[in-house]
Amino acid sequence: MLLALGAQGPAPLAAAPPAVARHDSAMHQGVASCGSTTCHGRQEATGPRVRQNELMVWQDPTSLTGTHSRAWAVLTGRRSQDIARTLGIGDPQASSECIACHGDPAQGRGPRFLQSDGVGCEACHGGSGGGSVNWLASHAAVGASHADNVARGLWPINEPGVRASVCLDCHYGSAKPGQFVTHRIMAAGHPRIAFELDLFTSLQSHHDEDSDYAARKGIQPGIKIWAVGQAMAVSRALKLYPPRAAGNFPEFYFFDCRSCHRTFSDDLTVGVAGRTNPARPIPPGNVVWNDESLIMLAAAAKVAAPALAGELDARTRSFHTALGGDRAGALKAASALAATADKLAASFEAARFDERQTFAMLDAVLQGDAARLTDYQGGAQAVMAADTLIASLVKDRRITPAQAAAMRPALDRAYAAARDANAYEPAALRSALAGVAGQVRALQ
Repeated sequence: MLLALGAQGPAPLAAAPPAVARHDSAMHQGVASCGSTTCHGRQEATGPRVRQNELMVWQDPTSLTGTHSRAWAVLTGRRSQDIARTLGIGDPQASSECIACHGDPAQGRGPRFLQSDGVGCEACHGGSGGGSVNWLASHAAVGASHADNVARGLWPINEPGVRASVCLDCHYGSAKPGQFVTHRIMAAGHPRIAFELDLFTSLQSHHDEDSDYAARKGIQPGIKIWAVGQAMAVSRALKLYPPRAAGNFPEFYFFDCRSCHRTFSDDLTVGVAGRTNPARPIPPGNVVWNDESLIMLAAAAKVAAPALAGELDARTRSFHTALGGDRAGALKAASALAATADKLAASFEAARFDERQTFAMLDAVLQGDAARLTDYQGGAQAVMAADTLIASLVKDRRITPAQAAAMRPALDRAYAAARDANAYEPAALRSALAGVAGQVRALQ
């Protein structure tokens, strides 16, 4: 993963993350409506305000920045076809279980709309025209402001809470039709879902955060985007849990895959693969909730919202315990924990993260909660967090690119320790993260 670099500008305080509807009622005009050379369709970045080659970046066939444009074509690949065949759903490009995330599920479509464009502009920015929404014509007008565009229906995804809400719909799941990868779909071969807002933002960036962008929208520090994303990921999972079930069983999508899918043997000389986690007061044999974002959220809360950190810890433990009891108790505990996550998201959104907090949060991820990284998902999340928080220090000019580059070998060792879910070794990961932590502490 590459460290993200950028300019820093004023970051205005924000209210609690607003709710954003993924399936808006506005007309989606399609990618072609954004692609003229006077808008976002230039071949070179020569625009006087935005660089105006955003369309070319979005559809780059060789880069991660083009992933959204390739999402529809993925459904024609062998793996997708095999999944569809196993599920008995026919053509995945005609299936409601696939379209809502691999395409644009808009109900209102203009004459230039093409589903084959994949996850197009309006899938993330909101429908651009029709009814009370009409920001397509006005957002490039002389004198138009970002606030004017938002008032006309543009989704303000420059705000971390809004961005997290939109991205989570496909990169974790939502209650809307076709936007939830069930255990059934995963059993058919769908890749594991993972979410980390700031790193994903860096890898998918289609714009420059320059002085003009800062003046119009403000530039949010990466640490804030990361922290809000973790809090909202926890909240989203807990709120989706109650309505989901799979017959006589819970919806296993929410649980750690390897608490069930692990190597075991009747040979008494083979060690037990299960691991004891200090934050999970659960007996052996219980299916384990996938707490990767909870681990990261705990690290963030200790630094940026200490008044809520104790509440988060207590409610996390209560939730893990309740999962071993009856469903009513588990749902009650889930609701309480979701409420704490929501409070943390609002607190992070309104915070101004200083240099001390960024260093302290990185240290908490690398060392403070390392004992909780017993499972692959948590380990992978910790490595991504380390990467994105180091990038945030560079972006905010608190360390130099050269200092960050010096950490890369240790960080690469951490990535290697978390690369293969079937060969995950917690001790190797902790050792690599400790190496990064030593370098970070030397810079303070």
